[in-house]
Amino acid sequence: MGRVSRRAFAVAALSAFTMMPRASAATGHRGGAADSEMRGVWIASVANRDWPSKSGLTASQQRAELLTHLDTAAGNRLNTVFFQVRPTADAMWPSPYEPWSQYLTGTQGKDPGWDPLGTAVEEAHARGLRLHAWFNPYRIAVHADPSRLAASHPARENPHWVVTYGGKLFYNPGLPEVRAFVEDAMLDAVANYPVDGVHFDDYFYPYPVAGQTFDDDTAYDEHGGGFPDRAAWRRGNIDLLVRETADRVKEVRPGARFGISPFGVWRNAGTDPLGSDTKAGVETYDDLHADTRKWVREGWIDYIVPQLYWNIGFAAADYAKLVPWWAEVARGSSTQLYVGEALYKAGDPAQPAAWQQTGELSRHLTLAGEHAQVRGHVYFAAKDVAADRIGAMARVVADHYGQPAPPPR
Repeated sequence: MGRVSRRAFAVAALSAFTMMPRASAATGHRGGAADSEMRGVWIASVANRDWPSKSGLTASQQRAELLTHLDTAAGNRLNTVFFQVRPTADAMWPSPYEPWSQYLTGTQGKDPGWDPLGTAVEEAHARGLRLHAWFNPYRIAVHADPSRLAASHPARENPHWVVTYGGKLFYNPGLPEVRAFVEDAMLDAVANYPVDGVHFDDYFYPYPVAGQTFDDDTAYDEHGGGFPDRAAWRRGNIDLLVRETADRVKEVRPGARFGISPFGVWRNAGTDPLGSDTKAGVETYDDLHADTRKWVREGWIDYIVPQLYWNIGFAAADYAKLVPWWAEVARGSSTQLYVGEALYKAGDPAQPAAWQQTGELSRHLTLAGEHAQVRGHVYFAAKDVAADRIGAMARVVADHYGQPAPPPR
């Protein structure tokens, strides 16, 4: 997910509040050492959020930083890393489809002199960690100037694929050729590296920007027939991306799992009686055209990690209300439920009082542990696991991660 926070970090996701999350990983421990549970962490590369710490480091410096994040994850008894390898229609591996990421060298398309994804997989496995390759499907750039892209960038070679919106560049999800291309680009990594999973964040259609329109008129006119309205067509486009990616992952690497970490509110109950008891300013179904509940109920994805980046008792989106809602969605489905946790908020003076308490996240795991459908947690993000400003992560480890645990299968 996005956010420039992992979500580039996604702009004001709840109009009722200005804190928008981006992904994270870790989960509550309910049983003994033999119990499996997801204990994950996101390593975000967009805008050099977590790794590399800045562009232009030498290959050895980049590698050393990456290994430190893996060591930190293992040292906290985590078991899975979600490594962002395609932050902005670019690549953290030698891709035949897209240029090298600018976040490595400072210049998009410049060879960094090593293979970050290859190293990450090998070194994660050497530490007993699983590695899920994290892709952002449609974001091209966090700026709006195509001339700043590498000369050979597919977005420059196919300008009709591109929509400018909110000061950023996006591929148009409504074009079948775009969907085929982004799937091909992502599956190249899956085919060539022994990744344990394929991971999307919360960016599908972009988060709404007041007063702006995502201009997909031409694509809708050409491809929208058979849908009752544009919103249904857009949801259909994202459904196709999810279903096709799931099928192709199983075909290319049958042992890999496919999961998504959406924004934490599908729909508010005030919009839909099936929705959660929330008053979020963003609803994924309506605003991002991502029917996240459907994907779980239909079993299209192996796991879901809703970003429940709010404290217990937060009025507009209460963690204590969202966990049982998601548990009920997952009940009886083949989709495993993990919870995305906002470690980055712990100790941030801009956040509510609950986030100044060392034990807030530990309480999250205790609460989630009351729901059998919750199979673990993922923390946003690696830099915050390392810094652990107020000891919130150390408290989680002490209270819930006393013994190692394998991730669910």
